[in-house]
Amino acid sequence: MVSASTLAKLRRGGGSVVLSHFLTVKSAPRVLSLPSFSSSISSAAAVPSASGSDATLSSSSEIPGNKNYSRWMKCLLFLPGAIAFGLGTWQIFRRQEKIKMLEYRQKRLQMEPLVLGNVSLSSEELDSLEFRKVLCKGVFDEKKSIYVGPRSRSISGVTENGYYVITPLMPIPNHPDSVRFPVLVNRGWVPRSWRDKLVEVSQDSEQSSDIPPSLSQAGEQRTWWKFWSKNPDIIEDHAPSFTPIEVVGVVRGSEKPSIFVPENDPNSFQWFYVDVPGIVSACGLPENTIYIEDINENVNPSNPYPIPKDADTLIRSSVMPRDHLNYILTWYSLSAAVTLMAFKRLRQKDKRRYTKS
Repeated sequence: MVSASTLAKLRRGGGSVVLSHFLTVKSAPRVLSLPSFSSSISSAAAVPSASGSDATLSSSSEIPGNKNYSRWMKCLLFLPGAIAFGLGTWQIFRRQEKIKMLEYRQKRLQMEPLVLGNVSLSSEELDSLEFRKVLCKGVFDEKKSIYVGPRSRSISGVTENGYYVITPLMPIPNHPDSVRFPVLVNRGWVPRSWRDKLVEVSQDSEQSSDIPPSLSQAGEQRTWWKFWSKNPDIIEDHAPSFTPIEVVGVVRGSEKPSIFVPENDPNSFQWFYVDVPGIVSACGLPENTIYIEDINENVNPSNPYPIPKDADTLIRSSVMPRDHLNYILTWYSLSAAVTLMAFKRLRQKDKRRYTKS
């Protein structure tokens, strides 16, 4: 800028022409430099702005992983819908299998009961008897009863805990209608007091087993006297007579416990689920012993326990075919909803690209 003293000197000297020339010369570099600087800036800025989209597209096209990345992103968007669709299709097959299984059980239960008398079955025949009604006669060995549980039962809206009592049905010697091999019978549900009584009886039997020596010697003397006596007691020579118990049941197998059910502990008499080989081994029975569930409907009202199982419960399942149908509709609806959301998401991305370009 021109100082005030310089302007005053020029005015005093009368150099108006000189003053105008001086001002022109002083301001000329600024006036001439501004357009050139501004034009250079504008030209420099104009080049990226004009070719920005092309440069971005060229840079993106030069990177080979971007296309694969976008494809993987699209696949991930449609992955939940595909999984839901697969689960819905799997439920269709599960429903068909469940219908066939329940129909098979119903046909087997409608057949006449198979009498287990003098029949000796092989292992292959035993495997084919599941869900078949059988009729057998024998006598229960109460001392070998096993209680499986706890199992709850709702009686008039009140839930009561109890157990399933499983007792071996033993053959009766010299009886024509009796079974010739032991049968493991699930007699039904009993209250918890039954198991407590069994523990007390087992403890009392263990105490009574310790017979004093004097009593045992007296017993030996009696047998010695009977051996030499002319008039032996004929009544004691006869084998005790047993009234056969008739059981109508359905042949079943071991239960499949869930992950929340603890393991059985035979040493402490803790049975949480039905394990046929384990119970057979604990009772000292043969390996090919049949396990049946009593479904006899003739229950004595004065002595209702054990309460046998209802035959209709064998035709039911925790997940029925109508439940599978609900699952099918749920999974397919979820698949359609998730797939529609994925399409909307891709359209929004395409619109944003078009507006930017």
